[in-house]
Formats: sequence, C-alpha cells, structure tokens
Amino acid sequence: MLDVARIRADFPILNRQVHGRRLVYLDNGATTQKPVQVIEALTRFYSLHNANVHRGVHTLSDEATELYEDVRAKVAAFINAHSAAEIVFTRNTTESINLVASGWARRNLRPGDEIVVTAMEHHSNLVPWQLAAAATGARVRAIPFLADGTLDMDNARQVLGSGKARLLAVVHMSNVLGTINPVEELTRLAHDAGALVLVDGAQSVPHLPTDVRELDADFLAFSAHKMLGPTGVGVLWGRRGLLDAMDPYQGGGSMIATVEIEHSTWAETPQKFEAGTPNIADVVAFGAAIDYLLDLGMGNVRAHEVALTRYALEQLAALPETHIFGPAQPEQRGGIITFGYAGLHPHDIAQVLDQYGVAVRAGHHCTQPLHRALNLDVGATTRASLYIYNDRDDIDALVDALGRTGRFFGVTGAHSGSGVPR
Repeated sequence: MLDVARIRADFPILNRQVHGRRLVYLDNGATTQKPVQVIEALTRFYSLHNANVHRGVHTLSDEATELYEDVRAKVAAFINAHSAAEIVFTRNTTESINLVASGWARRNLRPGDEIVVTAMEHHSNLVPWQLAAAATGARVRAIPFLADGTLDMDNARQVLGSGKARLLAVVHMSNVLGTINPVEELTRLAHDAGALVLVDGAQSVPHLPTDVRELDADFLAFSAHKMLGPTGVGVLWGRRGLLDAMDPYQGGGSMIATVEIEHSTWAETPQKFEAGTPNIADVVAFGAAIDYLLDLGMGNVRAHEVALTRYALEQLAALPETHIFGPAQPEQRGGIITFGYAGLHPHDIAQVLDQYGVAVRAGHHCTQPLHRALNLDVGATTRASLYIYNDRDDIDALVDALGRTGRFFGVTGAHSGSGVPR
C-alpha cells in the first residue's frame, strides 16, 4: 500500500487552503496535481537546457534532444511497447485520437463500413469518428451498457460479428461510470472480425498497470496531465506498420525528409507526426512523472485505489440520499465515483462542496450520450475521482460536506429529481 502522507508531502498545492479549509482535491479524472519533482524538472530544463530539438548541432540542442528522446523511450517502456518509434507525442488524448481518425480512418474507411464505439465514450473518442464517418461514408455504431454500468458484451459480439466493423474505438476506463472494460476480450472479437482497435487510455494508463502487448490493441491514446505530468502532452502508441502506412496529421518543419515546390516526402515514424517545435519542456517533465509512478509501482497504485474506492462506495452508500452510478464492486472499476445526491443539481452540490474545500466535478463530463442513457432529469452528475495522494480522511471530508450540503438546501431524505434516475 502507498504511504499517502509521504506522497502528499511532494505536492505543494495540497498545502493550500480553500475558503479557510484544507484542500480536498477529488477532481483527478479531469487533471492530477503535480509533485515537486515534476515542477523542478520543468524549471531545470528552462534554466539549464532550453533549446530546440532535432535541429541544432550545439551543446544545448544536443542536450534538449537527448532529454526529449529519453522520455520517448521511457514512455515506451512504461507501456511495454516494442520500440520507442511507436510513441508519438501529441498535445493530449484528443489529438492522439484525431491523428488516427485523420491519418488512418479517412484513408481506409469506405461507405458501409462501421466504426464501433460504446455508449460510455468521452466525446474525444466519439466526435472524431463522426467526422471521419461523414468524410468517408462510414457509420458510427455504439455498443450499449447495462444497468450495472458494465458493457453489454452480448451486443458487442453481435455488432463486431456483423462483418461491417472496420474499427473498434473503446474506452478502457469510463470517466463517469469508472467501469474497466474487458479490452483484451473486445480486441480479440474485433480482430477476429478483421477490425482494428483503438483504446482510449486517458483514465486507465494513470491508474492501472498497462501492457500494450497484453492488450493486443492497435492504438492506445493517453495524456500526461492525468498522470502527474504537465498539460499539453499526449501520447499515441501505435503498431509500427500501421503508423508507417498512415498519412501525416499536419505538415511543416521537422516532419519532412525532402521538400520540393510541388511535393514533399516524409520523415520516418514518429517524426512525421510531430510537425513544428514540440512541447519540449513539458515532455521532459513528463519523464519525471513517469519516474515518480514507477517508484511507487503501478500495482501499488491500483491496490491503493481499489481499497480507497471500496471505502468511498461504502461511506457514500450509507447516505440514503445518494445514488451511485457504475459497477458496485471496486475491482470492476477505477477510482471514479459519480453520483446523484438528494435530488439536488450537480452544479449546486459542487459549489457548496467547494465552500468546504472539497473539489469535485459537476456536469456531463464530455459524455452526453452516456448521461442520456442514464435517464436523468438533468444531463449532469457529480463526480469524485481519486488518486495516489487521497486517503480516507478525504472521503470522510466529502461525506461530511455532502451532509452539510443537504442541510443547507433543507433536504431531509431521499427523493426523486435532478441527478437521480427516473
């Protein structure tokens, strides 16, 4: 198990007070806080090594290039990729998915083909496929989820076995339900049907041990800022042969081999997908975030979250006004706990919780189709999401603040209304 007290000491922001109370940060599904090791890595790069990469022959450029490419190799090892050449740096998970939608889907899809998603996808793993479908004549088709928050695997077998699927784009861990989808099984079904698989790992890679060889998917997308790293850095892992065959996402400097007035040729993968000056300093700092997680051990990160999620589910369930969405067993889900409370609007809940120093997320969480499927009076929920620096005291603070919120609004018991299924 993790030594949370020691971990918290590495995060300066957790010493803050909000409205005169200690900060209880439970919005990790949106972004995580940064340890001092990451902050110092960013400062150290700008203080000692700042230069552009891949272009200069002077010492600073050589140092910057080595630091930048070292992180590419570090990311490859973190997810057990075959080669650092399979790692493409982007701005975020969204751009990584758009890169595949542009470079692979628009080139390979035809009218009548199906892009299979799930009803629990983040908009970032839905809208790019809608655009690709509109450009190619393909169709987007969704696998529904069941009342317990798990994916309807019978429907998945039917949809993927129809003979029309060319791509399965699936979230590994839902950012609302917390559901951990059976990606290995889904990948096998998709590959048996001749379809490729893209996994949205934005919520899973920061929380679960991730091995792309075991997942056996074709693409994996995730972001640095959800795993202690800076914003503005995303990762696309792809099988080398697929990446080599894809069109560039953007044109410009660094991604070319030769340039003529009327035509150009491309640099090798992954450089052909990294046009222009990259986010060098933040990539370097991302390396410090990976080191931090490796030092903790991703198995330990997962075990900590399972234990803390179990405690959170138990404590929230003890409030009769609370309805929790997603699987009941913590082993089936990540540390994402989305709920409705006492018929109150999620935005009201989040605003009052903030007065007690508790930071949660309220809204549709970029999953409008999912919220419609939940059959809510309003298309929003409240979400508390956990990470390595959270502990039982944070859960207790959330539950206490929820009780105070109910009293503030004069709630005396559970009743139907906003945020509770009809």
